[in-house]
This record gives sequence, C-alpha cells and structure tokens, in this order.
Amino acid sequence: MMGFASSMLAIDKAELENRIHTLTTKLEAMQLKPDKSIPADNLRKARGIILLDRTKAGFIFAYQGGSGVALVKDTVTDGWGAAAFLGANEASLGFQVGGQQSFIVVLLMDTNATRLLTEPTFEFGGEARGTAGDTSSGVEGKVSTPEPSVLVYDDRKGLYGGAAIKAGAIAPDDEANRAYYGKSVTVKDILFGQVVEPTQAATDLASKLTEYSKRGRASAKLRE
Repeated sequence: MMGFASSMLAIDKAELENRIHTLTTKLEAMQLKPDKSIPADNLRKARGIILLDRTKAGFIFAYQGGSGVALVKDTVTDGWGAAAFLGANEASLGFQVGGQQSFIVVLLMDTNATRLLTEPTFEFGGEARGTAGDTSSGVEGKVSTPEPSVLVYDDRKGLYGGAAIKAGAIAPDDEANRAYYGKSVTVKDILFGQVVEPTQAATDLASKLTEYSKRGRASAKLRE
C-alpha cells in the first residue's frame, strides 16, 4: 500500500514542466492587474526571483503547502538562467494577512540576497518599507544594504508590506530537481554552477520576466 502511495505521489518531468508553466501563467495574470503588478524597474534591478504557488497535492494523502521555482541572473550576460525547484512550508511563510495566499513573488535585489538560496533553508525577514498596494517600496530582507534587498508581492494585495519569510519556510526541493534534470543537482549547481541548461519552460518564464522588465522603458520612450 505504501509503495502504491509513493508511486502515486512520484514527480515526473512533465508535471514539473507544467508547474513552471502554471507559475508563468500566474505571473502573467498578476502583471495584468495595475494595482498588483510588479513595477518594471524592480524587475530590471532584481538579481534573483522566487515564485511560490500554494498547492494541494496527493491522491491518497491530503497535503497542503507550497511549491515554486527560483531563477537568478547571470553576472556576465544579465540574462535569467535555469530554474531550481523549491518547496514551501505553508505554516512558516509568516504572511500576516487573512485568508490563504495562492501566489507569491519574492524579488532578490542584490547578489548577497541571491546567495541565500544556497542555504539549506531560506529566511527573509525584516520590517515593512511600505503598505499593501504601495508599488514604490517593499520589505527589507536580512541583508544590510541601503536599498531593500528583498521585495515580496502577492496576487491579492500587490506589494505586501508586512511579510516575513521565516526560517524553514522555503527549502530546496531536491527530489523535483533530480527528476527534472535527470541527475542529482543542488540548487547551487543549478543557479550558480552552470551545470544544467535552461529548459524551454524556464526560457519561456525568463522571456516573460524580461518582457515585463522593459515595459516601463517602452512607456517612457513613447512619452518622450
């Protein structure tokens, strides 16, 4: 019985491809909402990004938590690289807001913040730099910099000004990464080691991120 349950819960590459496509679709939906979209300037400046989706999985065992992916920009080309899969502990996300969050975007605004992705578990805490719906400021992470090192957005309130992602909330999904790339690779390998190539799903997501990061510039040129 346990073997049957394990096979039902096993992850395959097609499912993981669909997970990235789902996150891309949710990002597109967020960007169509003026009061919730991520400003182009913030996407341009970001050195890394985490997209989290609340999930309900399991045919036999009920499980509610979250899953997502992380991407970082290449320090030479400034392009987005391969996607690393993450798991999220719903109880530890620390978002003090009523109801359930279904889609969360975390922007990592400097290289020190992106390096936190190499830790066994990730923690981004800090005081609010703005209120929900304020697209000019955000949540400052633990890395000390003049500008916020971490900005957190959700699909219901836009920029979320009361968030703290606690220790143990987000961690590498080693099983998903192994299934997706067909070999044992760490998040560090994927994001910084250049040991895998971006898949088509990750490239499509990267294209959307690049597109949304240019929209502000395009509007400014039209006004000129």
